[in-house]
Amino acid sequence: MNARITTGTKCYRIVLCSLAILSLAGAAADAEGHLRMYRVNVQNLTKGQALTPPLAATHAYGTNIFQVGEPASPELQSIAENGNNVPLHDLLIANGSVLDVAEGSTGPLVPSGNPGKTDFTDSTDVVITADPTARFISLVSMLICTNDGFTGLNSVPLPLSGSKTFLTSGYDAGTEMNTEDYADLVPPCQELFGVTSTKTGTGQSNPQLAENGVITYHAGIMGGADLMPGVSDWMNPVAKITITAIDPEADRLTASLSGANEVPIVHSFATGWAKLTLND
Repeated sequence: MNARITTGTKCYRIVLCSLAILSLAGAAADAEGHLRMYRVNVQNLTKGQALTPPLAATHAYGTNIFQVGEPASPELQSIAENGNNVPLHDLLIANGSVLDVAEGSTGPLVPSGNPGKTDFTDSTDVVITADPTARFISLVSMLICTNDGFTGLNSVPLPLSGSKTFLTSGYDAGTEMNTEDYADLVPPCQELFGVTSTKTGTGQSNPQLAENGVITYHAGIMGGADLMPGVSDWMNPVAKITITAIDPEADRLTASLSGANEVPIVHSFATGWAKLTLND
């Protein structure tokens, strides 16, 4: 568990800061008084597809991770083809219109009752922060047993209170031909569903399969090679995403700063306070 001081004072311990710094800290605290925290639950609704841990971001209006009819970015391609969140995570972190980026902490989201593995979950929670400048959320997760399939949300408004539920479709990134061959799919596909095959799969994009298309709604599994309709297929919706506003004070600690609290006691009229946010 990490502790992040949100006052802007750079004082980790409860120490007496100078009046000038405390003045700046008060201004920063006022600005952060508008922070809101959200719990985002992602549940896999398919019968034969697994989802990668979702990547979510809160951001300003006009920021788009994906749009149907437009080419997928290389960072989105990395998720849709290989289940690799790192490139998009780093891109979002560097984007000035993005406030917070968070990733599901569990492993693959596997449908409950699947014959291959029983030690996985079909849902995960992501906790993320928003403020008045970042009132929208986007989220992406790969459909593991596809060449370049994914699901998610693109720039939807966050609730001010209570919950909002979204049912998401499957999308085709249009970056790789849908061979449906285990040799062209990420390796967890077989393992997660108890499939025995001599084909090991790959976690790298294959230039020979490059499609250079645009994002479309996924047509589902067609039975081209190793995947079978009715087994690895799905009926939309693919996932259920529930976004719930939670009390930010539940994960915050505050402390009063004064000379009387110092060891040894400091005789000073300076006062202040510190606020720490717990982020697991």
